[in-house]
Amino acid sequence: MKAKTASIKIDDFKIKGPSDRMAQLLIAGLLTQALPPVANVQPIAPSAIPAVGEYWPGQGGINGGFVSARGDVPAHYLIFAEKDVGNHEWGNRGKDSGATSKTDGHANSLILLADGDHPAANAADDYAADGHSDFFLPAAAELYQGWLNCPEVFAQDCWYWSSSQRSAYGAFVMLFGDGLQGNYGKSNELRVRPVRRFFI
Repeated sequence: MKAKTASIKIDDFKIKGPSDRMAQLLIAGLLTQALPPVANVQPIAPSAIPAVGEYWPGQGGINGGFVSARGDVPAHYLIFAEKDVGNHEWGNRGKDSGATSKTDGHANSLILLADGDHPAANAADDYAADGHSDFFLPAAAELYQGWLNCPEVFAQDCWYWSSSQRSAYGAFVMLFGDGLQGNYGKSNELRVRPVRRFFI
């Protein structure tokens, strides 16, 4: 049995095909005309991700690289502030803190800010750029990722505080000149580089 055919003619243009397919084309054409224009707009392509170590326009700093989801923290990019915010004490020497995560500087910083008297965490929290004010003091592993991905954007001759406490008297630090990690007494004034997360 021969399939039924149909044709659609618009001005001098004519198309012929199976009747069910022609009906689909006709309905699709009518819907396209009937829907509001915004429904016909193609989605905007995502902006290009800058190379690791380069400034990310609109994100407040330097692309520190991709971080896979871990625990309850979704996948994200680390965005390091473009500059340091001075030398500060870690604070509260002799007092134990719950800021012990090696990977979650945001959680550590919330604890330090709630505890009070943590100048390094306060300095990172006070930083803002490109309309973003969600910076924090990076955890030890976040600083290490900075050394792995873009050590050249940090000072090479000084220690940086992490938000990761080692003991009641010290916290973990990073030296970007050669990738050393260690710990210093909390009353020392060391360099601070804020960081934020850009969730994807």
